[in-house]
Amino acid sequence: MRLNEETGIQISQVGEGTPAGRRFAGRVAVVTGASRGIGLAIARRLISEGARVCVTARKPEPLAAAVEQLGGAGVAVGVAGRADDAEHRAHAVRVTLDAFGRLDVLVNNTGINPVYGPMTSADAGAAAKVFDVNVIAALSWTDEARKLGLGSQDGAAIVNVASIAGLRPSPGIGVYGASKAALIHVTSQLALELAPRIRVNAVAPAVVKTRFATALYEGREQEVTDGYPLGRLGDPDDVAAAVAFLASDDASWITGQTLTLDGGVGLAGGLG
Repeated sequence: MRLNEETGIQISQVGEGTPAGRRFAGRVAVVTGASRGIGLAIARRLISEGARVCVTARKPEPLAAAVEQLGGAGVAVGVAGRADDAEHRAHAVRVTLDAFGRLDVLVNNTGINPVYGPMTSADAGAAAKVFDVNVIAALSWTDEARKLGLGSQDGAAIVNVASIAGLRPSPGIGVYGASKAALIHVTSQLALELAPRIRVNAVAPAVVKTRFATALYEGREQEVTDGYPLGRLGDPDDVAAAVAFLASDDASWITGQTLTLDGGVGLAGGLG
C-alpha cells in the first residue's frame, strides 16, 4: 500500500494481493456509457482481466442491472448521471476512489447521435448537444480524472471511443462524424500534453451490432454486411478487445493513435 498524496487515499500497488497473469490485476477503470452495448462489453473485458470498474450511464435501473451482470459490488460500482454534467463526473470519480482506492484507466465511451440527415439542415442546438456529449464531456472527464489521481501511478491510460465516421464522410450522420473527428484530434492533442504519465489513444469502429447503431443496418443487415471483407458486422466484444489492448501495458509504447476497427470495409472505400 502507499498514500496518494493528492487524494489522501491509501492505494494498492498493481498486482498486490491479486492473481498474476491478468493485464489489469489490481487496476481500476472508469467506463462511461456502460449500461449496455460497447461500454458494457468493455467493462466486462476489463473485469475479466482483473480490473475493478466504475460504470456510468444516464438511467439508474439499467446501470444497476449492468453492475449485477458484471459481478456486483466487489468488482463494479455504478454512478448514474449525464456525461456532460460536471457534478456527475466529479461524483463518479470520487465514488471510484472511495470504492477501489485508485484510478488507472478512463474509457470515454459515451456518445449520442440525435441528428440524422444533411449537416446543412441540422438544428444548431442539437448539433451543439452532440459536441457537448461526444467531445467536450470526454475532455472534461479526462480533466476530472487527472485532477483526482489518474497518472499518479504507472500504467495510466485513456481510451476514447470514436467512430469510422470521424475518419471520412458518412451519409446522414455528418454531425456525429464531425464530433468523432474532433474527438480523434482531442485524442492526439491530449496524448502530447499528458505524456509521459498518461497514454491517450482511441478506437474508431465501423458498424457494431448495438441498439445505438440499429438504424444503420436494421432490415438490411445482409446488404450492409456484404460490404465488409471479413463477412460480418462488428460485435461489442471486438471493440472491447481493442480497448483492453490499448489500455494495457501491452501498448505501453503507443500513444496518440486511433485504431480503426472496420472489418476491412474501408479497404474498398466503404463507409461502414
